Amino acid sequence: MTLLPGIRSRRVAAARLEANVLEREAPAGAPAVVFVHGNVSSSLFWQPLMLALPSGIRPLAIDLRGFGDSETLPVDATRGVRDFSDDVASVLDALGLGRVHLVGWSMGGGVAMQLLIDRPESVASLTLQAPVSPYGYGATDAAGRLVTPDAAGTGGGAASAEFVRRLAAGDRSADAGSPRQVFRASYVAAGFDDGLEDLWVESMLTTKTGEGNYPGDASGSAHWPGFAPGARGVLNTMSPRYFDTSGIAAVDPKPPVLWIHGADDVIVGEPAAGDVNRLGELGAIPGWPGADAAPPQPMLTQTRAVLDRYACAGGHVTELELAHCGHSPHLEHPEAFREALLELLARADRAAPDPVP
Repeated sequence: MTLLPGIRSRRVAAARLEANVLEREAPAGAPAVVFVHGNVSSSLFWQPLMLALPSGIRPLAIDLRGFGDSETLPVDATRGVRDFSDDVASVLDALGLGRVHLVGWSMGGGVAMQLLIDRPESVASLTLQAPVSPYGYGATDAAGRLVTPDAAGTGGGAASAEFVRRLAAGDRSADAGSPRQVFRASYVAAGFDDGLEDLWVESMLTTKTGEGNYPGDASGSAHWPGFAPGARGVLNTMSPRYFDTSGIAAVDPKPPVLWIHGADDVIVGEPAAGDVNRLGELGAIPGWPGADAAPPQPMLTQTRAVLDRYACAGGHVTELELAHCGHSPHLEHPEAFREALLELLARADRAAPDPVP
């Protein structure tokens, strides 16, 4: 009962993995919009938006490895998010999609940025919804420089052990630390209710846990708070020790970009509740050495600076911040998201080169 009417699921035997892909019916030759989900979620989250798009668009949503119904494979975090972005590229190739409009949410925004860097010719437009900073998650200053050499406080060690336990156990309760409680507190702004919460919890529960998947492993550190990223698993892929997509500013060609985010986002924001240095500042983690040694990460400032460089180098960027909105604009403000996405697709269509006769 996880598929909404009008959505179908199919298995795609790509070169890198067996991937699950959600689709909605569309005419032959329709432009493809490919959705990439974030951490602790799956393609299921995209269904209402897929159904709301015009019939002349072909929407597809891909489950990343270790999420949804795609194959569970270990994640090499030393490649940043490239295991994920290379997987997405292999699915695009298997489906023969050519250039696509790419939409990435949260960690999926990082995946989308990495794919743009590695295969710019494959991306007709790029939509970043509440994306991870181009400098990863945590342990960097405004310019994206590491605060400590080993990116202390980032990666697999930053996950809540209780949340991981409840996730692995398939906890559908509303208890503290449960996926449902995390959804209510972190994925959406206070008071949000679209009647589909059970579906969103089911999507979160498809996350495969373990050192090779979510959250990943950790290593020791001489710096506060005493741990550094490991080399395996999901959270380590976004550690600034391995992750840096600021190179999107130099890609060629430059598709138009939409950056859409919520003003009340506590996952990717300034400050961000999941940033270990922010938790130290609040006293939630003891022994915080102060803002000089462990400053909270200015995530939005970093993203804005990189996208400004993208625009100065000839790209077109639209930023849309939505009031009364958390980490999930496509759920919380579906009409605003749909309108902004369609405007981006129209801009990309106008900017597309004429076909060679």
